Amino acid sequence: MRPTGLLVLSMAKMETSDQRLRRLLEPIHDRALAFARSVCRSRSDGDDLFQEAILRALRKLDGLREDGAFRGWLYRVIISVHRNRLRGTFWRRLLPIADEHTRMLATHDADLGSAERARVALATLPAEQREAIVLHDIEGWRVEEIAELEGTSISAIKSRLSRGRERLRTVYTRRFGVQPAVSSSLVPGELP
Repeated sequence: MRPTGLLVLSMAKMETSDQRLRRLLEPIHDRALAFARSVCRSRSDGDDLFQEAILRALRKLDGLREDGAFRGWLYRVIISVHRNRLRGTFWRRLLPIADEHTRMLATHDADLGSAERARVALATLPAEQREAIVLHDIEGWRVEEIAELEGTSISAIKSRLSRGRERLRTVYTRRFGVQPAVSSSLVPGELP
């Protein structure tokens, strides 16, 4: 016996927000977590950011009308939480500590592999440039998708990409004495 349209609708409404979030998050969990880690200056900050974003997503999930829009919606939540943290006084006090930690790591640059060099270099970028580079060059998003996600113009995203890439080249040259091998260190599926 086939369920009628009304029965299917009733069954769909029985899914809790928690169940819906799990179902939607499962196929993109690893990529979204890697994105959160990439926009932060440390792995633990990225993990904290991701957890906070998931909690916010759970609270706001009823506002998501179409399941197909979940990926972009979740990335917007991650970016929003990240920017709110950067604005907070607690995080302003921690950023100099994170910068000092990055400088200390740089003293061991000769021992770093290409993925770790990419992480160190990405950590030096301003948040907007880092987000654009991670989404475009690592995650493979189109410029138009990033502009829509960020709520800005295509030219602003292109500018962030250009300036961010230039800054990465400068960091690589000064810190590591080499030009960045973008294709080998920043590739989709192997997030720094």
